[in-house]
Amino acid sequence: MLVLTRQINEKIVISDNITVTVLAVDDLKVSLGIKSPKNIPVFREEIYQKIKNEKKLLEKHAEKI
Repeated sequence: MLVLTRQINEKIVISDNITVTVLAVDDLKVSLGIKSPKNIPVFREEIYQKIKNEKKLLEKHAEKI
């Protein structure tokens, strides 16, 4: 895992088309702004895991049909 230190308004660039900007830091929370092409989805991890779990359930259900 790459670990970077950034200050407010500083950016991290991923590949040629994704930019992550540190917008705010409050106590134990960090607000990030993420710019990416529309064809590259960006999710919070808990939402991504929920989507993956729902897809697995749908696949299992489809196998039974």
